[in-house]
Amino acid sequence: MAGQPGVIAVCGHEAAYGRALDALVDPGVSVVPSGRELFRTIAAQRRRGEESVVVPMTLGRDPELVADTARTLRAVTAGERGGVLLAEQFGTAQHLVAWLRAAAGRVPESSALLLTAPSGDPFEDAELHRIAALVRRYGRHALVEVAFTGGDPDPAEGVRRCMLLGAERVTLLPAAFAPAEAPGGAQVPVDRAGPLVAASALRRVLAERVADARRRWADHGDDGVAAGLTAADDHGHSHTHPPGEGHEHAHGHGHSHVHGPAQTHGHHHHHPSADGADRGIRSIA
Repeated sequence: MAGQPGVIAVCGHEAAYGRALDALVDPGVSVVPSGRELFRTIAAQRRRGEESVVVPMTLGRDPELVADTARTLRAVTAGERGGVLLAEQFGTAQHLVAWLRAAAGRVPESSALLLTAPSGDPFEDAELHRIAALVRRYGRHALVEVAFTGGDPDPAEGVRRCMLLGAERVTLLPAAFAPAEAPGGAQVPVDRAGPLVAASALRRVLAERVADARRRWADHGDDGVAAGLTAADDHGHSHTHPPGEGHEHAHGHGHSHVHGPAQTHGHHHHHPSADGADRGIRSIA
């Protein structure tokens, strides 16, 4: 790919379908929800003779965003698809744990932590509970709870639960791109931390994902779409199996194969240690 590509940040509920990123990305980055608007943006870039690199803006809780994005890119006409790349998602669940731990380190130990995020499907919401347990286990805060904007419990109920568990102060810590609004009428002081990823750090990580996608294309001719199509294969009831049982099924990428019970799909990521020793995480420090 010659020249600078058009960068598209495709957003789901973690980024309020783009609204949470409008003031955070560089002016040349197109911020769109998945689906028709993404398709139209790619078409417009291709008419201008631009290459396109698409970055799914998930922090690791929304693998369906990656798969949806890949399906949209697959629908681009064959003549234009050679100039369209799917980058790895912005962050993984491992990144999210490390970013939350770093942010929690700036919150007084005496405060309870209430991790907030827009509600997703039941599996995405359950994943945030798992992440909260890791933040608590490897952090210094005795109380780490979860609340969902538009879900159950909502931030007001989350604050109330923290108070009932003995908290005398609660800090809302976003596990999404936008901080939650502090609920009114709380009986304990409520602080807001964040954003989770500062604008300068977000731009650096986004640039890294774009550079990696272009390098993968130059070195291996891999546009990322095939891997993206399977990103959500292990997400949800359709891929919940008893221990010890593999499964065989056909995917939308045109072939069937057998997976062992521990195999996962999607892009390959570097999994950071508990201290966040990952290039994208170091960018935020």
